[in-house]
Amino acid sequence: MANKEFILQRICIFSGKEFDPDSDEQVVEVLRDKFSLSLPQRRSIDESLLDVASDHDVIGLIIEYRALGKVKKNSPYIHDV
Repeated sequence: MANKEFILQRICIFSGKEFDPDSDEQVVEVLRDKFSLSLPQRRSIDESLLDVASDHDVIGLIIEYRALGKVKKNSPYIHDV
């Protein structure tokens, strides 16, 4: 499994700018402005990312990055030091 920092670096390289992939607003803005991708309306941004009709690598990276953050937040065994 890739680490979160490495995935973030790849996302920033693909997008050509630094942004927070955990920010819904920034993700929508980058996908729209840089890649001309519109997300379908769903209950959450995560559902929209999963349902977007694109095979662009950056979408898979954003999904993976956000999933890693959720694992850490929800795990009782992982704590920030």
